[in-house]
Amino acid sequence: MRRGHQIAVLALVALASADSDAQAKTQRGLRDAKSAPQAEIAAAAPLPTIGQTFRDCEDCPEMVVIPPGRFAMGTDPAETARDGVPDEFANRERPRHPVVVKAALAVGKYHVTRGEYARFVKAAGYAGGLGCYFWSGDEVKSDPGTSWRDPSFPQTDRDPVVCVNWYDARAYAAWLARTTGKDYRLLTEAEWEYAARGGTTTSRPWGDDANAGCRYANGADLEMKKIFSNRSVAHCRDGYVFTSPAGSFEPNAFGLYDMLGNAWQWVEDCFHANYADAPGDAAIAVEGGDCSQRAVRGGSWNNSPGYIRAGVRDGVGTGNRDSFNGFRVARTF
Repeated sequence: MRRGHQIAVLALVALASADSDAQAKTQRGLRDAKSAPQAEIAAAAPLPTIGQTFRDCEDCPEMVVIPPGRFAMGTDPAETARDGVPDEFANRERPRHPVVVKAALAVGKYHVTRGEYARFVKAAGYAGGLGCYFWSGDEVKSDPGTSWRDPSFPQTDRDPVVCVNWYDARAYAAWLARTTGKDYRLLTEAEWEYAARGGTTTSRPWGDDANAGCRYANGADLEMKKIFSNRSVAHCRDGYVFTSPAGSFEPNAFGLYDMLGNAWQWVEDCFHANYADAPGDAAIAVEGGDCSQRAVRGGSWNNSPGYIRAGVRDGVGTGNRDSFNGFRVARTF
């Protein structure tokens, strides 16, 4: 993990005057401040340290501070051709364009887990809903009896919560914000890709070889091939057929786990068919997009290697709950 970058903490040094009249005025000001019920002498909050991890409450997700920076968002035709990505999907990742992330932010170290989501549901009295799409091996089907509690396969409380729609994800982030008084939210699409790449320019944080990914990501692999024999898989074993507990694989250079694979991740942006009019910063892309869909990023446990890449993106209806979609949160400083 990179921990060498630091954000300097600015110190304000008060200089005392030697003049006795000035000293008297200062003392009077301090006495007035103490007597005024609304007056507070607040210490400046320290700026975050890059690589720092923290929780804002006992039940809050663990966060990692990532640095500001620049990166190239999207992919070039050579990458998608090498991975056999159909044009329908490949064109969504173009044109490749420069993006500036202007300030440090905190990103969830992991997906929001089923246990963390369960604590939110209990504390907030959140209803959520039944009915979730699941992958049968041949097609995606809807089952009205499934939910985040039972997505049609076994999970632990450390697995990413799935069968949550975009509104569910935003409700969780809003609850965190109310609980902590901090600015929790979903990531923007540009922030997500910047965080996923972790300073790299290859198709995946570990390089371009999809078959080397079983140390880093939970996707379709030889374990899945045992059950779903017709699936295109990576020629390695990650040890899981469905979702895996948070932290089961190696992190990227920013110290973030499962940015690729395990579960697609909802982001804030409306879905755009491509990057033709994408902003040059990490702002939320809404204008010109289809806001009945929101972007999801990163691929999931059931995706073949071509979709386990930092540049891959899709759009999903805001009300859809799927057994392969989850989310993580960000926090603004």
